[in-house]
Formats: sequence, structure tokens, C-alpha cells
Amino acid sequence: MSGHSAIYIGHVVHQRHRPKKHALRYRVFSLLIDLDELPVLNQLRWFGHNRGALFSFRDSDHGDGSPLRGWVDQQLAGAGLGPAGRVRLLCYPRILGYVFNPLTVWFCDDASGQPLATIYEVHNTFGERHTYVLPVATEQAADKAFYVSPFIDMDCRYQFRLTPPADKVRIAINETQDGEPLLYAAFTGAARPFSDKTLLGLFFSHPLMTLKVTAGIHWEALCLIAKGIRIRWYTDRKPRRHERATRIAEPQD
Repeated sequence: MSGHSAIYIGHVVHQRHRPKKHALRYRVFSLLIDLDELPVLNQLRWFGHNRGALFSFRDSDHGDGSPLRGWVDQQLAGAGLGPAGRVRLLCYPRILGYVFNPLTVWFCDDASGQPLATIYEVHNTFGERHTYVLPVATEQAADKAFYVSPFIDMDCRYQFRLTPPADKVRIAINETQDGEPLLYAAFTGAARPFSDKTLLGLFFSHPLMTLKVTAGIHWEALCLIAKGIRIRWYTDRKPRRHERATRIAEPQD
């Protein structure tokens, strides 16, 4: 299948620097979906858009429940940008109906096809979502404004580094606290065709991957506890299911 959609197969890595070192590396894959190509992708045997399939993508898993393109333009307008031309998102699919996406990255081009902005849509295990909308720049950065890990304080800052989707894609995040490195996380993948052949092969080479993502989060939490890293309790807020918020941050040159 031709077009701007693809499947990226690779690894996600995390490296915690302090107070105790901790690292992980998992084999994963992500879908790069061009919103305009969803009607064509929906004709595949093993992929469904807003319907049951071996692999599926549901609009309700992202945004705020409104049509996704309109939601994207709303986010961009809030940052003084847009509207978007081509919109692609990098995310995990539902596999047999289950998914958890810690991070969805939206690549937004302008009407002429030039990169315009990146939307980082973060999900936590409390069912909340939060977006960081960042204009395209050499370096993108934002203050942490959303509860993610119970092992990391809120007074942190993210620095994002991207290799935009082509033959390869790379999403790297450096999280700092008090100006010092705290956590590094990255996904690097190589492109494969978005086709039934690729999807069926991934079902067997990465069985129940999305379920393993959730299981891995809880396993790594137990490992951190075993290393003596304490849980930070956020007494000033109680997580609310399906909270959706937007944080607009300026790029750092």
C-alpha cells in the first residue's frame, strides 16, 4: 500500500539517571496514520477504523471526542498556529480491542506541506490525557504539567528531539529536574509498508504487544520500588478519569 501512512518497527528505551539508575528496552511497533488515508486503510483485512479488527484505530482513543481533524486545528489555533494541511499521528494500535498509548505524537504540516507543529498527547494509567502543542523548531521544550509517573515529581522539564517519519523515525525525550538529567526515553523505528502482510506478521512477531505495554509499566514500577525509589504522592490533586487539558509551550531556539 502506498501513501503517507506506514508502520515503524523498533525499540523503546528508558534510562533513569537518579536517584537510582534503571534502564529498560522493549521491542515495539507503532502505526503512522495519515488522517486523510483512513478510508483507504479501513479497507484492509486486518485493520479497522472505528470498528472491530485484529488491529484497529478508534477516534475516541485520542483528542476530546470531537472529529480528530477539527480537534487538531483547535489545538493549533490555541497556540496561534494552523490550520493544518496533512496530519499524521504515531501511535500504538488496538490489538484484539486493547490499547494503552503512553504517548501519541501528531505531525502537523501546513497547507504547503511544510512542517508546522508537533502535538505530544500524553496518557497516564488513570485514564487522563494531556497535550503539549509545540511549533516546529530545532529544539522543543515544555515544563511538565501533567501527572504521569508516581515516581517522578512534577517540577520537571521536557526536551523533545525528533527525527520526522521517513525511512526511520525517532522520538526522544530528556526529562530534567533542577537543570540536571533525570530520565531519557526514546522510540526508534524503521518503516515498513502499512499492509495486511506487515500487520499479520507483527501479530505473531509481537504477540499481544499492547497488553505487554501495560504489563511492562507495572513490572517496571515494581522494579523501582525494589530499588528503593519512593512513590511521590500528589496530595494537591486527585486524578480524574478522562481529564483532557492542553499546555501550550513556546519552542526553545
